[in-house]
Amino acid sequence: MIQGHGGNIYQVAEALGCSHREVLDMSSNVCPLGMVPGLKGMLEKRWGEVVSLPEVDSRSLRACFAASFGLLESHVLVGNGTTEFIYTIPPALKVKNALIVGPTYSDYADACRAFGIEPVFCMAREENNFEPILDEIQSKLANVDTVFICNPNNPTGRLIPAEPLKAMVSANPNVCFVVDESYLPFIRNWESHSLIRDRAGNIVVLHSFSKIFGIPGLRLGFLVAPSEIIKAFEPFKHPWNVNRPAQVAGVFLVSQKSFIKEVADFVQKERDAFLGYLKDLDSLCPFPSSVHFILFKLNGDLNAPELFKRMAEHKILIRDCFNFYGLSDRFFRIALKTPEENKACADVFKKVLT
Repeated sequence: MIQGHGGNIYQVAEALGCSHREVLDMSSNVCPLGMVPGLKGMLEKRWGEVVSLPEVDSRSLRACFAASFGLLESHVLVGNGTTEFIYTIPPALKVKNALIVGPTYSDYADACRAFGIEPVFCMAREENNFEPILDEIQSKLANVDTVFICNPNNPTGRLIPAEPLKAMVSANPNVCFVVDESYLPFIRNWESHSLIRDRAGNIVVLHSFSKIFGIPGLRLGFLVAPSEIIKAFEPFKHPWNVNRPAQVAGVFLVSQKSFIKEVADFVQKERDAFLGYLKDLDSLCPFPSSVHFILFKLNGDLNAPELFKRMAEHKILIRDCFNFYGLSDRFFRIALKTPEENKACADVFKKVLT
């Protein structure tokens, strides 16, 4: 059972004795603009399709996604969120020795341990604002067969530029690089930073629709890799792993590139505004982020679990980062919402921390 993820508004609402709709969720790092306009209406019109089985292998969606990036269909898999792939990678790729670039999303390590693999870590350091040092990653590759990199990283928001990352992949052909790009579309001109079109034979790219399009409840993710790697997943594929509403939503969303640009522009502007509201709070230390969520460290006596409780009393949910290996109980994460909600959150921070 996965524990410690953000977005647990139902548990918080139950503890407060209120509706979950009254809780402002700043913990779950999904799209701050909500769903794409038109998606809900399209799903309502096609709701009758749930009486039939979905496409067994999501072929229509796979074809649309591949065409949008100039890929072969045989290089794409569609999954029940990227989580499905994360937990399939260790057995499919016969991982024996894994390296995880951290501090990062805990599911990479959890997936490895589920198959008896104890991963090693290459940790970015606080004194470097959690920027990954590629030379340090390179120095640890001699004894590993698989590397997990979240890019941009969760929870730090740091981005490894495409060119040096490609160079490292090319220099280590015997190592498989799993690059999770779930948050990359939140960056302007994100495709220029992506490895999704890279032709290297030792790379697996994970891509999510759940985050950028604000549909985490539909569970929709993609895996892009060379045909040889895709074949390794065949024994582990389940029929009908993606439900019909998610399939039809995915086909609709493939073409929504203007919405992605709108989100990225909003994030750039609103992130600066949110940090401006908090600039006079000496008890908060924000770290540079390229995306819509920001990692903070608390200075002073208050720790993140206590801050979580105090913010929850005001019906605001933040992400305590206690289960990110390498971070202490001084760290928490905030994900941006609407301008009004961000201002409301900042005002509560000022009440709680001053």
